[in-house]
Amino acid sequence: MNKKEKLKFIAISGTTGATENFYIYEYENTMIVVDCGVGFPDPEMYGVDLVIPDFSYVIANKHKLKGLIVTHGHEDHLGAIPFLLKEIKSIPIYTTKLTAGFIEEKFKDHGIQQKINVFSPEKDKLTLGDFTIDTFRVSHSVPDGVGLAIHTPQGTCFHVPDYKFDWTSVDGKPFDIQKAARIASKGVLMMASDALGSTTQGFTESEIVLEKKIHSIVSNASGRVFITTVSSNISRMQQIGNVAKKTGRKVVFVGRSIDSKSSIAEDLGYLHYPKGLVINPHQARKMKDNKLIYIIAGCYGQPGSALYRATMGEHRFLQIDEKDTVVFSADPAPPGSKVLVDFLVDRLFEIGVDVHYYDLQENLHVSGHGSMEDIKLLMGLVKPRYYIPIGGTVRHMHAYSKIAQSMGADKRQILELLPGSVVEFEDGKAKLGKKLRVKEVLVDGLGVGDVGNLVLRDRQKLSQDGFLIAVINVHKEESKIVGKPEFITRGFVFEKDQKEILEKAVNKLSKALSSNKVVKPHALRTKTVDVLEKFFYEELHRRPMIVPLVMEI
Repeated sequence: MNKKEKLKFIAISGTTGATENFYIYEYENTMIVVDCGVGFPDPEMYGVDLVIPDFSYVIANKHKLKGLIVTHGHEDHLGAIPFLLKEIKSIPIYTTKLTAGFIEEKFKDHGIQQKINVFSPEKDKLTLGDFTIDTFRVSHSVPDGVGLAIHTPQGTCFHVPDYKFDWTSVDGKPFDIQKAARIASKGVLMMASDALGSTTQGFTESEIVLEKKIHSIVSNASGRVFITTVSSNISRMQQIGNVAKKTGRKVVFVGRSIDSKSSIAEDLGYLHYPKGLVINPHQARKMKDNKLIYIIAGCYGQPGSALYRATMGEHRFLQIDEKDTVVFSADPAPPGSKVLVDFLVDRLFEIGVDVHYYDLQENLHVSGHGSMEDIKLLMGLVKPRYYIPIGGTVRHMHAYSKIAQSMGADKRQILELLPGSVVEFEDGKAKLGKKLRVKEVLVDGLGVGDVGNLVLRDRQKLSQDGFLIAVINVHKEESKIVGKPEFITRGFVFEKDQKEILEKAVNKLSKALSSNKVVKPHALRTKTVDVLEKFFYEELHRRPMIVPLVMEI
């Protein structure tokens, strides 16, 4: 018999953060990618729009790549696909119907034309190279999510990202526990599964509890009701529609992301509204305020979102006023979003709006992630030899490990991975391979990967102390400095108040530069930065960015 190759599981990203999910399974000449999501920039990443996975390893081994499987329709699992396709022109993509609809809409924005292979979790089995893959339905906050059972020559691997056990799910399709148990009964080598709820006690509540709360708020509202949630939370949109029907109100979608995803979901049969329940903003203007529910984008308080603009009086056809009710049906999860939401909530209170939000503990949001008891249930169901926590932070991985140990696992069976970690499986045993060097790839506007640590450091410096441009005129033919340097400042000091300091700095720099026997632009720039940085720190304890500008005249 030929000796089997090692099976590799590579966590490019998605282990120490709750986003940017990107995982690789590799065996000899077969490689598949599971999920390809974006991350969200930390507050100090000034100007950065998105963070995407490092595709270097996949690009280097693209001859092995048999396909990309996308488990569900959230941005942190599919948002980076267009960026990957710019590096590798054609990749077979496999997913469920609703998720495919979301991806196709994203392709339109990026001008990508590619077929997506749609599978049914109840019926279809995938064969990609040396791997055969069974899929099974899971419950999550977006419908049509799946878990994977990847059958490899070294054994079966379960990959179960975002999930919970919700037996009364809004779409009526709970976690397919029977199929998962049937597959697992034949033995499981490894399970990579969601760790984000590992620090929360009990079972995660069913989505159904929210509908009663939303109904109560809407019933007591005398004016318009604005409800904001994640744009892919189709289940929440269905619940709001149910409440609208019961309370005699119409539903209005506001915001590009909300409008787009709700249209896709309705066209594909994932939203079931009676005819005439949904109206457009133009029709809404002709109706009484107490007959309207707006589902509006902006649950994370993003400047420029529909909710932000309506709150600030900047929206072209909507303005929220004191007679309205605003409901935040989402937790401010992405980095820095709580500050933005807090600002918006405070502004709404200033206007006099009736605001229902996370701090009031009204249970207006139910997590899509399984809590401790959900995790225990999955572990007891699958009984893998090895456990890999994914989709959480370091503390979530640690808590997941404790849960696995409480279920009888040895600590050595739980693999807490860092970005770039490689696990090699051979003959039923796992060991860590050589770690890959991976980096954060930042997306800023149309630029991908052209913003690095140096640029971010400059932006941080600008945000704190501003900048000063020092213009130095040099006579081209005589090669000597003409006159004194001139300063232009922004975000550093108010020039009228600090006139004496700036004049003192001009004189000090002029004297320092006049000592140069040979006038060379590079030497002038270096000396300018050295002199001014030292001077302003000594005088003001500030470190503005110094930009020397040598002008030849």
